[in-house]
Amino acid sequence: MSATAHWEHFPHQADIGVRGMGATPEQAFEQAALALTAVITDPADVAAKEMLQLSCMAPDAELLLTDWLNSLIFEMVTRNMLFSRFEVHIDGNNLTAQVWGEALEVARHHPAVEIKGATYTSLKVAKQPDGGWVAQCVVDV
Repeated sequence: MSATAHWEHFPHQADIGVRGMGATPEQAFEQAALALTAVITDPADVAAKEMLQLSCMAPDAELLLTDWLNSLIFEMVTRNMLFSRFEVHIDGNNLTAQVWGEALEVARHHPAVEIKGATYTSLKVAKQPDGGWVAQCVVDV
């Protein structure tokens, strides 16, 4: 795995894993958020029109990842939005973020599934041997 920021999915029975990689924990969290959007639709089809500020806190990095992803899922559901751009800042156990996206348009975004939540399954936030970071978990769809 390289420290270049990117995301990917990994299979997990009926659910799907989201994995973000980056040079910093913040980049890995941003990429995990992109992977989350990619479960629903192609992130390239989501315009960064509207910005929201989000924050969460947790006792450790792994729980912070699930709280972050669940915050995004909550905003997606309650605002009927999708997000394509993320700027994450982590200070200890606190995460603040700016996220950009737009209202979901079924005809244009073709949502594949509805994500119910981020789980503790395969949950990991860790520095890799190459110096990069990985942030991953399985999401319930």
